[in-house]
Amino acid sequence: MADWDISKKKNKGLKKKLERAVIVGLVTYNQTMEQVEEYLDELEFLAETAGAVIQKRFIQKLHKPQNATFVGKGKLEEIVEYVENNDIDLVIFDDDLSGKQTSILEENIKRKILDRSTLILDIFANRAQTAQAKTQVELAQMQYMLPRLRGLWTHLERQRGGIGMRGPGETEIETDRRIVRDKISKLKQRLDKIDKQNAIRRKNRGQMVRVALVGYTNVGKSTLMTILSKSEVFAENKLFATLDTTVRKIVFGQMPFLLSDTVGFIRKLPTHLVESFKSTLDEVRESDLLVHVVDIAHPQYEDHIRVVTQTLKDLNAESIPTLLVFNKMDLYRERYFDKMLDEETKKEIEAELIQSKMKLHGEHTVFISAITKENMAEMREKLRIMVTEMYEERYPHQTKFW
Repeated sequence: MADWDISKKKNKGLKKKLERAVIVGLVTYNQTMEQVEEYLDELEFLAETAGAVIQKRFIQKLHKPQNATFVGKGKLEEIVEYVENNDIDLVIFDDDLSGKQTSILEENIKRKILDRSTLILDIFANRAQTAQAKTQVELAQMQYMLPRLRGLWTHLERQRGGIGMRGPGETEIETDRRIVRDKISKLKQRLDKIDKQNAIRRKNRGQMVRVALVGYTNVGKSTLMTILSKSEVFAENKLFATLDTTVRKIVFGQMPFLLSDTVGFIRKLPTHLVESFKSTLDEVRESDLLVHVVDIAHPQYEDHIRVVTQTLKDLNAESIPTLLVFNKMDLYRERYFDKMLDEETKKEIEAELIQSKMKLHGEHTVFISAITKENMAEMREKLRIMVTEMYEERYPHQTKFW
């Protein structure tokens, strides 16, 4: 194994070299093995989004994480041995690590150590395009760093580059708590100023019903936005493809309304990240209607619905009227319908699925495929009716013009 030198510069970013990584999770007293496997599937997708290649996953059953090393002594030795023998650059843990745990793990494993929050922050840092998004990411990084000030954040350590080591303001990260707190204060002031500008911009949109697309990350919100607005909106099969809110004016017949696409939600989303992105999520809070998009082809889509519902509750947006859109029906059939089934049986299964979901979630439910444009007419009609009802309730004088 080559000597590990923290002062040795490596390629910054991931364009030249993909980082080889392993991921680590714990099955604690209040979790099942299935849940942890599912969390690690998501962690692997996050790592791939950041540009890592996952070589192996380690899982250990413990009542609670070890104070010093997170995992037990035997599991740590197993990880060290694998890392040394397989040219691994990066070890990613599925839960947040303390500064002490990270330092001890780095000392033992002699590789870069990340936790879930650092990984998500890295993706956000890489995706941030506007001044607002960059400021929000930097604020979240600082808030995450403050209780973890340690050797990782010194200038020598920051030279390592790659996943978890980049982002707005990365060359200014100091180990002095006072400087970090001052930086946090300034970033909050900058965000307040941007928030006020955005609030004025939202007021200037006039008396139009506002609709926001919400949902778990990577469910097809941006694709749906593109179809409804007939304009190009960035979309790709990666987590957090959209960071900045995109707003488009849509016209159904003669009836106009505003449609916004927002950042996707995810389980275990760092609280400091939610806090710093509150201003972006104002589009959700201040909307008249929500279109909650669900990837019905995902094995855990019901859990995703719960995560989004809880996030909306945290944002005080749970009472906003919602159209529930089950997307990716084409992929659902591809994944779950046996090729040997005849068409009539497939239709019966699908009818039962639709009936059960409508019984559970109510009449404001529709099943579509944004990619194949299946059932888009039905979705547009349901959305049109809901928008019309909202206009009649909020701006009754407007409807006479349609």
